[in-house]
Amino acid sequence: METILSLYEEPYDETRPVICFDESSKALRKHVRDPFPASPGAVARTDHHYERNGKRMLHLATEPLTGWCRFHVTERRRTCEWIDCMQAIADDYPDADRIRVVLDNLSTHNPAAFYRFFPPEKAREYLDRFEFYYTPTHGSWLNMAELVWSTLQTQCLNRRIPDAATLQSEVAAWEAERNELAVTVNWQFTNEDARTKLHQLYPTIEEAKN
Repeated sequence: METILSLYEEPYDETRPVICFDESSKALRKHVRDPFPASPGAVARTDHHYERNGKRMLHLATEPLTGWCRFHVTERRRTCEWIDCMQAIADDYPDADRIRVVLDNLSTHNPAAFYRFFPPEKAREYLDRFEFYYTPTHGSWLNMAELVWSTLQTQCLNRRIPDAATLQSEVAAWEAERNELAVTVNWQFTNEDARTKLHQLYPTIEEAKN
């Protein structure tokens, strides 16, 4: 936890950007009946019946200090999709010496997997550019990407989306607007706060001696 909080306290450095990466799913649901439009004295209404149409995975990379974000929409969430996302991040930051990525500690987020998808020389090249910072168990709140998810859910995904093409289009439009606005994150929670407010997570000196 403190390693990530220390990372967030560092000033912006374009040669060593901090990227927050996270994934979520969106169920695709078709209307069975057309929604009822709004009319004088009545709000728009949606029939509670719907038809399931599968789901898609959304992969988010965001740079909190600049407001940049990028989404990838895929059918599944496997290691190969994660590798594709990391490759895209590397391409987005060609001049960065090190790309520091905050992400959840999932089995699919395994740096050794680069050697499964690239020749050893290329895999080493990617790994020399990345530093991975994994959130602790039950610590996904430390990932600032979750703040972007919350806004996306409120502004874009809080309704039925019938198919993958519509989802891709809607998310791309939201991404473009978000990037144009350059909405940054002013993270306030520090190591000092953690030591005070989350002191129960720290071992005592007596425990450490045993």
